[in-house]
Amino acid sequence: MTFRVTARDGAARAGVLSTPHGDIPTPAFMPVGTKATVKSVDPLELRALGASVLLGNAYHLHFRPGEALVARLGGLHRFMAWDGPILTDSGGFQVFSLRDTLLAVDDDGVTFRSVYDGRPACFTPERAAAIQGVLGSDIAMCLDLCPPADAPRADVAEAVRLTTLWAGRQQSAPRPAGQLLFGISQGGSDPALRRRSLEEIAALDLDGNALGGLSVGEERGPMLETVEWAAPLLPEDKPRYFMGIGDPAGILDVIERGIDLFDCVLPTRTARTGSALTRHGRLNLRNARYADDPRPLEDGCGCPTCARFTRAYVRHLVNQRELLGPRLLSLHNLHHVLDLTARARIAIERGELAQLKRDTLAALALAGESP
Repeated sequence: MTFRVTARDGAARAGVLSTPHGDIPTPAFMPVGTKATVKSVDPLELRALGASVLLGNAYHLHFRPGEALVARLGGLHRFMAWDGPILTDSGGFQVFSLRDTLLAVDDDGVTFRSVYDGRPACFTPERAAAIQGVLGSDIAMCLDLCPPADAPRADVAEAVRLTTLWAGRQQSAPRPAGQLLFGISQGGSDPALRRRSLEEIAALDLDGNALGGLSVGEERGPMLETVEWAAPLLPEDKPRYFMGIGDPAGILDVIERGIDLFDCVLPTRTARTGSALTRHGRLNLRNARYADDPRPLEDGCGCPTCARFTRAYVRHLVNQRELLGPRLLSLHNLHHVLDLTARARIAIERGELAQLKRDTLAALALAGESP
């Protein structure tokens, strides 16, 4: 693994992370392909939109269709026809987000009921390593325990302890040659617990490090305060990953604080609600005022949707529940986020990130006006 920081602007970094399936220019937004697909978008389209790395999920792929089947069909890259880098989440976040299915947590791992058939299942660090190894991702995440934002301090402390314990065991487990392993720090916004977790995970000297247990229900202010002091405590020569942010302001906020990688379902999930991300905020295409609007979703946008279709047409598709509607919105929203990230990289190289952020936030402040 090689990671090179090629430019700096304050705490922000531009760099290149090399993987067996290609280089990832950072900062990089990772579109989420939970079940081996970014919903409704073809891999060739993702490449054309500027995506360099995708995210898949070991929890969901383990249950459907199963990592053994994926391996028989050539591995995850071949299975989903994406030849670029893939990061797989270990399933720890799914245990948090689907915590109504949780049966037990102990030093060995987590026991839960499958969201698919209700049968008991267990994930251990070794199991997480094995699943991700068989899938053949370029970057595997350590199994972690992610408590909700309002969890008692004792629960957060236990999450820190188990996350460190599991990371050490997963580091010792077999994995394919070239597969990178990223650790995850927990601790919420508690300074002492977060610092302890950062130190323990960094001491394992893994290939990269993530800030987990944030963006899980807490207010944006405390979250960003934590990122601001925590990110510099992550190893300087390794990539830094913030798990779960995808709104334009949030992206610039974490890049500004030294984050290299981030992911979120927001662009495609927002598309499925009938909304477009624009420089001036969200555009709700269900609104009647767009019924005969001949403009593209956003003037000057270079995405395939804006190049060919009008707001009126996209609104028609959305309101008639035609599948093409969310698909066109997904293309636009992903382009919006990927383009912003690419412009942030250029701005860092030019020492102009602060200006890009000012301009972006000023435009978003016009969200109350009709874009």
